[in-house]
Amino acid sequence: MMSKYSKEDILKMAEEKNVRFIRMQFTDILGIVKNVAITVKQLEDALDNKIMFDGSSIDGFTRIQESDMYLRPDYDTFTIFPWRPEEGGVVARLICDVYKPDGEPFSGGPRNVLKKALKEAEEMGYEMNVGPEPEFFLFQLDEKGDATTITHDNGGYFDLGPLDKGINARRSIVLALEEMGFEVEASHHEVAPGQHEIDFKYAPALETADNIATFKFVTKSIAHEHGLHATFMPKPIFGENGSGMHVHQSLFKDGKNVFYDENDRLGLSQTGYYYIGGLLKHARAITAITNPSINSYKRLVPGYEAPVYVAWSSANRSALIRIPAARGAGTRLELRNPDPTANPYLAIAVMLKAGLDGIKNKIEPPEEVLENIYEMTAAKKAEKSIESLPANINEAVNLLLEDDVITSVLGEHVLEHFVAAKKVEWDEYRTQVSQWELDKYLSTF
Repeated sequence: MMSKYSKEDILKMAEEKNVRFIRMQFTDILGIVKNVAITVKQLEDALDNKIMFDGSSIDGFTRIQESDMYLRPDYDTFTIFPWRPEEGGVVARLICDVYKPDGEPFSGGPRNVLKKALKEAEEMGYEMNVGPEPEFFLFQLDEKGDATTITHDNGGYFDLGPLDKGINARRSIVLALEEMGFEVEASHHEVAPGQHEIDFKYAPALETADNIATFKFVTKSIAHEHGLHATFMPKPIFGENGSGMHVHQSLFKDGKNVFYDENDRLGLSQTGYYYIGGLLKHARAITAITNPSINSYKRLVPGYEAPVYVAWSSANRSALIRIPAARGAGTRLELRNPDPTANPYLAIAVMLKAGLDGIKNKIEPPEEVLENIYEMTAAKKAEKSIESLPANINEAVNLLLEDDVITSVLGEHVLEHFVAAKKVEWDEYRTQVSQWELDKYLSTF
C-alpha cells in the first residue's frame, strides 16, 4: 500500500509545527512501548532508516554479540503529541519496525510478527479489520505521587457525574486521541468503581495495533496530568469486575466483508463459520498471548462477566465469541477474553492465524450455545464439549507450546523469549508468600 506521507511531507510538517523532538517508538516482546528520542536535526537521517539502537538492552530482543538494530519508521504513523514538555518545543512520534544490520526484518520485533500474519492473509486474498474495546481503571496517587488502588468515584456502568468523577480525565483523553487522528466512537464509565472504557473505530489490523499501543501511552500521560494513575492491569480490585479488551474482527476481500451472507440464518458466511472454528480450536493456546499476565487469570473467573468457556453465540455474553447484531459490512465476531496487558501486535497475529487455519482447513465450529454457560452443570458442559480457558499463565504457556500452528506465527525467537519471561514470572509468583496467606495461616497454626 502507498504511504499517505512522503519523506518531504514529514519534514515539512515538522518545520511548520515547530517540532523539536521525535520519539522513535517500538514495542518489546511483552508489549511495553520503548523509544529512542532524537532532535529534529536527526529527522532526515531517521526517515532514511539510519537510526540505530542497542538491542541487547531491550528485554527479550537479542544477545550482546548481535546487539545493533536499526529503526525503520512507518511514515504513516507520524503524529504530533497534543501536549508539550516543560522545556518547550513540540514532540512528535514515529512508530518503527526493527531491522537487523543486514537489512532483514528482526524476527523478535512484534510488529514484524503481525506483518507476517497479515502477509499470509493477503496471500489468501484477505484484509483484516480490527476494533478494540480497551478498559482501564483510574486510581488516586498517594502523597509521594505513587499509585494506589483507591478509586476516586463509586460510579457504575454508564453513570454520569457527579458519580462518575473520572469524566474530566476521560474527556481529556478522548480530545487528545482525536487530536492524534483517532476516531473515538464511545467513552463511558464501566461497571466497577473507577473503571472506564474508550472505544475507537475499527481499522486495518496493523493500524489498530499501533492505535492500541498509542492509546495506552496517551491514557497514562493524560491521567497523570489530572493527578491520577491509569492502569490496564486486568484485575486490580478483588471482588470487582476486571478490565478486558474485547476484540472485534472481520475479513474483507475486494472491498466486501467475507463474513457476511444474507442467506444464512445468522447472516454469517461459511468463511465466517470456519474462522470461528479456527479461533475456538486454538483458543486455549492463544490465551497465553491474549492474557499474558499472572493477574489476567484473576479476571477470567466465573461471576464477573469475563468469558471462561470455549464456546460461541449470536446472543450470549457468557460465551468466548459473540456475534454482534450488525450485518452487511459491519458483520464481525467479538473475541471477549483478551485483556489490555496483551501485546497488541502479537495478540492480533495469533487471533488472525487461528482464524486463517480455520478457513484453510474448513474447521466447522460446534453449535452455538444460547444458554447461560455459567449456570450449566459440569455434566451439561461435558455433554456439549465445552472446555474452559486455562486457569493460570503457566497452564496457558504449556498449551501454547503444544500448538504448532500458533507457535509458527510467533516464530522461534519471540516464542523462546516470551515463554522464558512467563516461566520466570510464574516461578516468582508461585514462591511468594502473599498477604492472604499470612492473614489465613499465621495466627491459625
